[in-house]
Amino acid sequence: MLYHIFSYLDKVFDFPGAGMFNYISFRAAMALIFAMIIGLFIGKKIIRILQRKQIGEEIRDLGLEGQMQKRGTPTMGGIIILLSILIPILIFGKLDNVYLLLMITATVWLGLLGFIDDYIKVFKKNKKGLSGISKLVGQTALGLVVGCTLYFSEDVVVREKVSAGTPGAQVTVVEQGQKIWTTESKTTQTTIPFFKYNEFDYNMLMPGSGKTKQNGGWIIFVAAVVIIIASISNGANLTDGMDGLATGISIIIGTTLGIFAYLSGNIIYADYLNIMYIPSSGELVVYMAAFIGGLVGFLWYNSYPAQVFMGDTGSLALGGIIAVFAIIIRKELLTPILCGIFLVESVSVIAQVSYFKFTKRKTGVGKRIFKMTPLHHHYQKEGYAGIDALIQKPAKPLPESKIVVRFWIIAVLLAVITVVTLKIR
Repeated sequence: MLYHIFSYLDKVFDFPGAGMFNYISFRAAMALIFAMIIGLFIGKKIIRILQRKQIGEEIRDLGLEGQMQKRGTPTMGGIIILLSILIPILIFGKLDNVYLLLMITATVWLGLLGFIDDYIKVFKKNKKGLSGISKLVGQTALGLVVGCTLYFSEDVVVREKVSAGTPGAQVTVVEQGQKIWTTESKTTQTTIPFFKYNEFDYNMLMPGSGKTKQNGGWIIFVAAVVIIIASISNGANLTDGMDGLATGISIIIGTTLGIFAYLSGNIIYADYLNIMYIPSSGELVVYMAAFIGGLVGFLWYNSYPAQVFMGDTGSLALGGIIAVFAIIIRKELLTPILCGIFLVESVSVIAQVSYFKFTKRKTGVGKRIFKMTPLHHHYQKEGYAGIDALIQKPAKPLPESKIVVRFWIIAVLLAVITVVTLKIR
């Protein structure tokens, strides 16, 4: 909103200082600051409202240390995160940018999906909440919207570096007398890590040949978008089981994606790093700044011992936001590394359930791989302390705060590896 107002003032009246709003760095900094302030001040009021309405977390006794002390802690705190993201974006974002509009859509869409799930649990007293099929339908619908928009919208293009004289080539930028020639195209390509010529085209997965293969690649692309959104969204949802765990990991992932968005939206850096240049994607840095600021503000109340839980209102939205963001900047194939903790948490649950059913069918007695899933609860169970068991015997359960910080450290390591893939090819 302010971008458009100050752009008009700068153009028509040459208003002093209005030109600052043309800089992504300035608007990103302001979005981050405003998001943190909103999270801190609105968060406190929302927590009081949730307490007054007695919207507390119903916790089953699973034998975890300190678990029952959390009973009654306000949930649905994801509302704080969503407001902290959306308000700064509406103020500082360039609202005619197709990528920003997609991110706003994903935020509201998955926020509402998670809110419905929490509403059913809290007010309808149904502990199962929204059915898995219903969640999947909602995630699939968003995936179709995102995938089709990215493929069919005229505002979504990729510029590829070509040699001078190539038909349709244009000089995109001149830097110290050096001309960079690019062509504009619609593409279903994405980035593959660890390969020098690291563009993978979804058309390659389409059966057939000729025009059928070329024109039908968008179907594979949209299907991949749906799978990625559902996987990461559900992975974040499973990871949200300890105070500050999903929040801190999402901040680390968001920071990494923000760096990628800035590089992908800058022709000079994109050319130097030999990555896809996506015009106008730099505006996503403003969104990600608000995302990070909102999460930092929420972490003020969500860190151990938590004063509020984000609930599915927050966790489903966080995973979906990360997925859509990665897809837009064509870095979705990096998410198994960057979102490695979400992936491992999901795999631990799938492996546990599958193995239990398999052994029960074979022997009549179900067996477990882990003491408890998702994986972070495995380290809470008494008698197991991972690496610490090699040092101290008998092993003792790890405190929740220590598990959370160690998962954050692993997330930082995965983020560094993800960034390094730009140069290791």
